[in-house]
Amino acid sequence: MKKTSRIKQFLLANNTYIIFLALFIICCLLSDKFFSYINLRNILLQQVSPILVALGMLMVILTGGIDLSVGSVMALGSSLTAVLATQMGIDWRVAILIALAAGIVMGAFTGFLVAYCNFQGFVASLAVMTIARGLAYTITNATPVNLERNTLNTLTSKDLGYPVIIITLLVFIAFVIVEKYTVYGRIVIAVGSNSEAVKLSGIRVKRYLLSVYVISGFLSMLAGIFIAARSNVGNSTIGEGQELDAIAACVIGGASLAGGKGSVTKTVIGALTLALIGNIMNLLSVPAYPQEIIMGFIIIVAVFLQVFTDRGKE
Repeated sequence: MKKTSRIKQFLLANNTYIIFLALFIICCLLSDKFFSYINLRNILLQQVSPILVALGMLMVILTGGIDLSVGSVMALGSSLTAVLATQMGIDWRVAILIALAAGIVMGAFTGFLVAYCNFQGFVASLAVMTIARGLAYTITNATPVNLERNTLNTLTSKDLGYPVIIITLLVFIAFVIVEKYTVYGRIVIAVGSNSEAVKLSGIRVKRYLLSVYVISGFLSMLAGIFIAARSNVGNSTIGEGQELDAIAACVIGGASLAGGKGSVTKTVIGALTLALIGNIMNLLSVPAYPQEIIMGFIIIVAVFLQVFTDRGKE
C-alpha cells in the first residue's frame, strides 16, 4: 500500500512533466517532421518570447494579481526599438536599453496603481494595456517598421549560437534561483498566500507588489524585442492574446490564480506544452480556428488535473 501511495504521489506531483513527455512522444508519432532539428529549433526560437512573458506573469500571479498588459507591452517593445533604431538613427543596442527602461516604467506604473492606489490588478493592467497599445500604434503610425540587417536580427544569429535562446535560458536559471533560494522569492509566494500575515510580520508588501509588475513589464518588453529580432520588423499588432497564453502556461504549470502557488520550471513546461500543441496542429494542417477550440479544451483539462492534484495531496 505504501509503495502504491508513493507512486500516486509521484504522479500527482509531476503530472505537468508527464503530460509534456507524453505529448512530445505523441507528436513524434503523428508527424515525421516534428522531431527534426529545424522544427525543434524553430519551436525554441518562437517560444523564447512566450516563455519570458509567462515567467513575468507567474510572478504577478504568485501575489494573487494578474497582468493583462503583457501583450501590448510586447507590441510597444517591438515598435519602440524599431523606431529608435531606424527613424531616429540610434544604435540598436542603445535602442534595446531604452526600450527595456520603458518596460520598467510601464510595469512600475501598473504596480504603483495596484500597490499604492489600491487598484485591482485586472483594472490597472487593463488601463496600461490600452495605453501601451495606443503608444505602439502612435509611434509606428500603425505601420510595420523594417529593420536593417545585422542590427536587431543579430540576436537570432546562428553563428552566435542564437543569443535569444541563451538569454532566455539565463533568465530561466535566474528565476529558478530566485524562487528556490532567495528571501525575495519566498516573500512573493507568501504575499499571495496571506498578505495580511506578511504585513503583520513587518514586511512592506507594497514594495513586493510593485516589483512583480516591474519584472513583468521588463520581460514583456524584452519579449517584444525578441520578436522584432526574429522577424526583423517592428510591429504594433503583435502580442494580441498573449496575456491569455501566458496565464494558460502558468495554470498548466500548476499555478493558482488565487496566488501563493506556482513553479518557474513547470510554467516553462506549460508554455512549451502549448507550443507543442500548436506546432503539431500546424504540421497536421489543422485550420486556425479549430486550433483555438482544441487549445481551450486542453486548458480546461489542465485545470481539472491541477484540482485533482491538490485533492490528492490533501
